[in-house]
Amino acid sequence: VQLVESGGGVVQAGGSLRLSCAASGLTVSSTAMGWFRQAPGKEREYVAAVDRSGIYPLYADFVKGRFTFARDNAQNTMYLQMNNLKPEDTAVYYCAARKGLRTRTRPSEYDYWGQGTQVTVSS
Repeated sequence: VQLVESGGGVVQAGGSLRLSCAASGLTVSSTAMGWFRQAPGKEREYVAAVDRSGIYPLYADFVKGRFTFARDNAQNTMYLQMNNLKPEDTAVYYCAARKGLRTRTRPSEYDYWGQGTQVTVSS
């Protein structure tokens, strides 16, 4: 299994980025997946998570109304559209997949991880 994130970068506060997570070795429509982030000196935290159906993503409170999960089954890729970015969103963002089908928000419940992509939001 391989998960490859892309789309990170440097953006000013209020700007937008779209992260991508291309999967191989698994089918994104057949497993639960999630987006997480980790800022320097902090623990990894969940940003968004979705079950196998991909219909009802869960979002952390601090991103509700700003970030949107999407999935393209044909491309076997999931996305995180991030709008109205804030300096506190600065972190390395990871996509993850788990062997189970249900939504989970703890990093320990995920089996596969990408290498991460840096997002930096300047004030």
